[in-house]
Amino acid sequence: MRWSKALIPTLKEVPAEAEIISHKLMLKAGLIRKVASGLYNFLPIGFKVYHKIEKIIREEMDRAGALEILMPIMTPAELWIETGRWNLYGKELVRVKDRANREYALGPTHEEVVTDLARTEIRSYRDMPKNFYQIRNKFRDEIRPRFGVMRCREFIMKDAYSFDRNEECAEESYKIMFEAYKKIFTRCGLDFRPVEADTGNIGGSFSHEFMVLANTGEEVIINCPACGYAANREKAEGVSAFCGNDKEESKPLEKVSTPGQHTVEQVTSFLKKTSSELVKTLLYMADGKPVAALVKGDDELNEHKLKNFLKAAELVMMTEQEVEAATKAPVGFAGPVNLSGMKIFADNAVMKMKNFVIGANEKDMHYVNANFERDFKINKFIDLRTAGEGDTCVKCGQILSSLKGIEVGHTFKLGLKYSKAMKAEFLDEDGKRKPMVMGCYGIGVTRIIGAAIEQGNDENGIIWPMALTPYQVIITALNYKEEKVKEIADSVYEEFMAAGIEVILDDRDGSAGFKFKDAELIGIPLRITVGNKAVNEGVFEVKVRKSKEEFTLKREELLSKIKALIEKELTK
Repeated sequence: MRWSKALIPTLKEVPAEAEIISHKLMLKAGLIRKVASGLYNFLPIGFKVYHKIEKIIREEMDRAGALEILMPIMTPAELWIETGRWNLYGKELVRVKDRANREYALGPTHEEVVTDLARTEIRSYRDMPKNFYQIRNKFRDEIRPRFGVMRCREFIMKDAYSFDRNEECAEESYKIMFEAYKKIFTRCGLDFRPVEADTGNIGGSFSHEFMVLANTGEEVIINCPACGYAANREKAEGVSAFCGNDKEESKPLEKVSTPGQHTVEQVTSFLKKTSSELVKTLLYMADGKPVAALVKGDDELNEHKLKNFLKAAELVMMTEQEVEAATKAPVGFAGPVNLSGMKIFADNAVMKMKNFVIGANEKDMHYVNANFERDFKINKFIDLRTAGEGDTCVKCGQILSSLKGIEVGHTFKLGLKYSKAMKAEFLDEDGKRKPMVMGCYGIGVTRIIGAAIEQGNDENGIIWPMALTPYQVIITALNYKEEKVKEIADSVYEEFMAAGIEVILDDRDGSAGFKFKDAELIGIPLRITVGNKAVNEGVFEVKVRKSKEEFTLKREELLSKIKALIEKELTK
């Protein structure tokens, strides 16, 4: 490609709305342009990167035995109603009506549609295993689209769905996809980590997220450097550094006045206690039923864990009015003593605590020296806290650390969630009809572009992995109008094109600094300069974008050396 024939509208300034590096650089380098909030046009070089990712994904999915299909974007409400997700999915589900007033959803994911296909076409155990995948536009009506392609309303995803006759076979299908995902992200040149994750709205028994490691990532990964345990913050388990001492002698329960003190910080400061000596009582409505959850004052309750334990479709914190009705006290004074009409669950970290502070269910009052069993009973101790850096690993007992990452893939073991709801059954070899065991596997194709940029950039622009770059080489011709420069630049360009190298020739008018700046911005891995040295000495200056290494090559060695550099990067 010649730059003069391309559309690469680089910008000096970026819109103020661009908050993160990838969004800024995708706009500045001319990869995307905004159409509306959360909606983008992909311009030519952005779309070239997309196609490279798509090609890698398709090759590895095909190699893993998955079958590519194409399902409609607009999916009938009846299918979603069968699984209960028409109401459960919430406002993110884009709903539309046709001229006959029939309701449809613009698919954010396709579990219902593919299960409908499976129950129609898979009849016997002999027809399995099957794994169907597609690469398709998806829609989610994000409440606040932001961060460019990271969180938008329309995006492109690869979603796959496996169908097996039993749990053992489903485990094997899951492992095959897990390994395929590792190959995909490795081939994309990304530094990534698979981590245990919450199943969320998709459901199922367990799942993994594939995180691209980046300091600017939204997601927190809790990681054990010793044994390799890793999970996202919603799922991670860890033992708190201080959990009290159950050998301590119990002291008499005492009600104390705490006028106007209703936050952890206020109460502990007033009582001259530490936050680890206080137990918070947090009140929720789980599918319309009240429930209390207790965690240490210095811990954060993990709502995902509580929701999953309760198997609740909806979990919301009580309103001020609901708290007052349940406790007869304002917010900030709730406690478990004489708390009736609801079950009480406590985090494992508070199990060994003695003589702690709790709310007294009375305005401006707290209890000190509270103790389990004697003063109140717990229905069950469970893991409720949000694990963090400095906790002890539940696997090996070493200290946990944290990393930041960007989710680019997610694998789910769905089990029977959808097949039972939709009666997707098959005839087993024993002659009995049984529900299919399912798995679900997604990759955010367009999100990978943003994640790659978040991981690879500097003050000058993008640094692409060789596997994803729109062009492998840029030939920067200085004074292209000069006949000799033009002749040499065109000759190298044609030779590289014939050799199958992805090359762009910067044949524009403009200063060397202007051209170099654009080459750095769009992130082409190798830059070859055609200037006076090439004309007078037959020597070409080469710069490696990532390492900033600069060296010269003679004309006769140029092609072989550049091909070797490209091959080296692609096979790392």
